Amino acid sequence: MDGTAIIIILAIAGVASVLLFALKGLLDQVPDVIDSAGRARDSWRQFRRPEVPPPADDEEPPMAA
Repeated sequence: MDGTAIIIILAIAGVASVLLFALKGLLDQVPDVIDSAGRARDSWRQFRRPEVPPPADDEEPPMAA
């Protein structure tokens, strides 16, 4: 029975260490995902609101509504 208890304790410790390692890997990726989401949001806003070309020198600027 003593050998079984030791094996069970080692198995639980091994599973816990694998779970912690996987969780650390996942959490290390969070900042990159947030940065990528911000860049995607900025690109979408720029796509939805195209820039107006500047007026030529002899034209008056457009009036704001």
